[in-house]
Amino acid sequence: MMTQTTASDAATVMDRMYRWQRHVYDLTRKYYLLGRDRLIARLDARAGTCVLEIGCGTARNLIAAARRYPQARFYGVDVSNEMLQSARRHIVRYGYGHHVMVAQGDATDFDPGALFGRPLFERVFISYSLSMIPHWRAALDHALSLVAPGGELHIVDFGTQERLPRWARAMLRRWLALFGVVPRDDLAAALRADAARCGVSVSIEHPCLGYAQYAVVRVPPATGLVLARSTAA
Repeated sequence: MMTQTTASDAATVMDRMYRWQRHVYDLTRKYYLLGRDRLIARLDARAGTCVLEIGCGTARNLIAAARRYPQARFYGVDVSNEMLQSARRHIVRYGYGHHVMVAQGDATDFDPGALFGRPLFERVFISYSLSMIPHWRAALDHALSLVAPGGELHIVDFGTQERLPRWARAMLRRWLALFGVVPRDDLAAALRADAARCGVSVSIEHPCLGYAQYAVVRVPPATGLVLARSTAA
């Protein structure tokens, strides 16, 4: 678990990064955060479903999902208060104040009961956030522990780019590193280890020539899921 000091440092770093970027974030990211709409389309959030996004940023995904699934309830958490300023403004602007709620919290240890009055969610998703979280294995374990029995965890992020030309992969990774983004090449292995340890099922795709990776973890119904925290960073 991250210490309070570490979580505070993470919030400071993210606020500094996004203080100005948040104003153009959605406009620029749509060209290279591939697979986000695929994830939203596959959430299948029916009436009464509660959906949580970890690393919600400007609420772009939450608003798109709320538009697609008007009878579901949506929640988002982000470590950056700067991004949440944009998120709250967008939620009100597009008329989803009664359907979408966001709050500040660290991905590795936030308490959804304290923030939203709910301990578990039928759908949890993480979109291009694990690659920016230093303790991403802890964030992954925490996310999985918040999935209700019979629910799903959806993840989309940068992949290994295994089918792209070597020069393109090298250029992409050098550029991402400028923003503190590190593709999690061992995400699939981590998810399969969780599946073996916890009795969940995992499906993994590598769309766009491996540019992205999209994973769905399904929790069995009528079974509580208790995950031991990973010791990996």
